[in-house]
This record gives sequence, C-alpha cells and structure tokens, in this order.
Amino acid sequence: MNIKEIKELAEKFTPEQLDNCITQAIENQGKSECYFGEDVMEVVNTLAKAQTVRQLMEEGMSEVEAIRELARRIRKVQGAE
Repeated sequence: MNIKEIKELAEKFTPEQLDNCITQAIENQGKSECYFGEDVMEVVNTLAKAQTVRQLMEEGMSEVEAIRELARRIRKVQGAE
C-alpha cells in the first residue's frame, strides 16, 4: 500500500470522481484520468483505498485518522485483527 499515492488521490478527488476513475481503469486496462499503471488490479486497489480515505475525511475524520481506519479495515479483512 503506497500511502503517499493514496493521500494525494484522496486530497485531489471526490469519492464520485474516484469511482469514475475506478470504472475507467477497469474499462481501459489500468488507465484513468486520476491514476494509471501497468496492473489493473493494483490501480483499482489504490483508487478504492483513496476513495475510502476521502469518504472518511468527508465524514469528519482527519487524514491521519482516515488512513489508520483504512489500515484497521484491511487488517480486519485479512484476519489479522
């Protein structure tokens, strides 16, 4: 997880814009107006994480709190928590 990229995307785009970029990345083999890369799954993964962080920030969390919450959710899904 590249936190720097996630932070930059979360600051720059709204959740709706990030959702559109996820759709574009899927349809265009990893290329979107927000972010692009070689691996479609990696691009979608990064955009989805940025979207989650941005949504949490819009709900009132600070950027640091939102990133911590994202990490907690990831650990929970992976069974580490």
